[in-house]
Amino acid sequence: METKRIVITGGPGTGKTSVIQLLEEKGYSCLPEVSREVIRSAKKEGIDQLFLEKPLLFSQLLLDGRIEQYKQAEVSSEEYVFYDRGIPDVVAYLDFAGNDYPPLFREVCHTYTYTTVFFLPPWEDIYTCDQERYESFDQACLIHKHLSETYIRSGYPIKEVPCSSLEERVSFILEHLP
Repeated sequence: METKRIVITGGPGTGKTSVIQLLEEKGYSCLPEVSREVIRSAKKEGIDQLFLEKPLLFSQLLLDGRIEQYKQAEVSSEEYVFYDRGIPDVVAYLDFAGNDYPPLFREVCHTYTYTTVFFLPPWEDIYTCDQERYESFDQACLIHKHLSETYIRSGYPIKEVPCSSLEERVSFILEHLP
């Protein structure tokens, strides 16, 4: 049986991490968001906003981490592996910021593919900023637009998760698995 790779994505503050945590509590194999660890590591080295100061380095570190996560599913015996964001997210954020990047960034979006992608839409009622999330809600909406465009360009249909309780969101995802 080949493991099905399922991405949970959306702009910042849409509840992705909460959804991933509940899926994990329900016994599903889940891989965390890579960027938070990259941000924490950079801060330990005295770089407050690595994405703003060195966007290509930040994005390369994310890309490397997400490819490593992708490969973890190759040895998984689980039916499903859930990812808190996928490889195309890196391209979407670079496009949002207006940064140039090598063609490799887009190419790997077609090399490492996922079975299904679920989008959590912007939801102002639950949006908050924290130490790793500095975008405004309007910026989060724009990032969501870039994410949608990038995933569509990479060949994925949009499967939008309704704005509802955490349990209902997870139920929706589980009911719509391939």
